Amino acid sequence: MGYLIALIPAVGWGFQSIVMQKIGGKFTNKVMGMVLSTFVFSIVVALFKHPAHFTSNLIIGSVLCGVFWSVGQLLQVKSFDLVGVTAAMPISTGEQLFGTTLIGALYFQEWKSTWQFVLGIAALIVIIFGITLTTYSDGKATAGSNIKLGIILLTISSIGFIGYAVIPRIFNLNGWDVLVPQAASMLITTMLIVGSQKNNRVDMFGKKTWQNMLTGVFFAIANIAILFSNAMNGVAVGFTFSQLNVIVATLGGLWILHEHKTHKELRFTLSGLALVVIGAVMIGITKQ
Repeated sequence: MGYLIALIPAVGWGFQSIVMQKIGGKFTNKVMGMVLSTFVFSIVVALFKHPAHFTSNLIIGSVLCGVFWSVGQLLQVKSFDLVGVTAAMPISTGEQLFGTTLIGALYFQEWKSTWQFVLGIAALIVIIFGITLTTYSDGKATAGSNIKLGIILLTISSIGFIGYAVIPRIFNLNGWDVLVPQAASMLITTMLIVGSQKNNRVDMFGKKTWQNMLTGVFFAIANIAILFSNAMNGVAVGFTFSQLNVIVATLGGLWILHEHKTHKELRFTLSGLALVVIGAVMIGITKQ
C-alpha cells in the first residue's frame, strides 16, 4: 500500500502537464485553473486536518512558497508551447533535482558520509549529462531559437520550483499546516501576474481557465499524496518515486499529445530521460 501511494504523486504530476495541453488555452489559463483547484482542495483538506497554529514563520514561508511556485509554474507551462512537454519535462526535472540536491548538501548538510558525497556528486554529473542529451534537436533555426528560449524559461522556472521545495525546510514548516496559506499565496500571486498583462487579464476567468481546473485536481492530489507517502515510506522512497513523474509526462507527450520527434531526437531524449531517472534514484539513496 505504501508503494502504491508513493506512485500517486508521479502519476498526478506526470498527467498534470498532459491534461493541460489537451485542454488547451493560454499558459495563463492553464495555471489559473490549477491554482483555483489547488485552493479549493486545500480548504477541503483543512476541514479534516486543522492547522496546528498560524505563526509569522508559517505565513511568511507560505507566501514565499506561493510566489516562487507561481513564477516557476507559469514559465514552465509557457515553455511547453515553445519546446513541447516531451523536451521540457526532463530538462525541468533535471534542473530541479540538481538545484535541490546541491542546496540540501551544502546548506542543510544532508551529506555527512564519504559515500554520500561520492554517490551524490556522481548523480549530479549523470543528471547534467542527461539534461544535455534531452536538449538535442535536428530542427532548423526557428526550432533552435525556441529551444534556447525554452531552456532559459525552464532554468528560471526551476529556480522558482527549487525555492518552493526548500523554503518550507528553511522556515521549518509542517506540510499539512502550509497547505491553505500556500495555496492562497499561489492563487493571489498568479492573479497578480496574469492581471498585470493586458492581453491575459481579459480572459483570466475564461472558459479555458475553468476547464483547466481538472489540471489542478491532478496537481492537488499529487501534492497531498506526497505528504502521506513521505510519512509512510520515508523521504528517500517518497522523493524517488515522485520523480518518476518525468517518465509519465515525457512518454505522455509522445503517445498522447503526439509531439513530433525525429528518430535521432527520440533516441537522445529517451537516453537523457533514463539518465535523469537514474540520477534521481541515486539521490534518493543518499537520503537514506
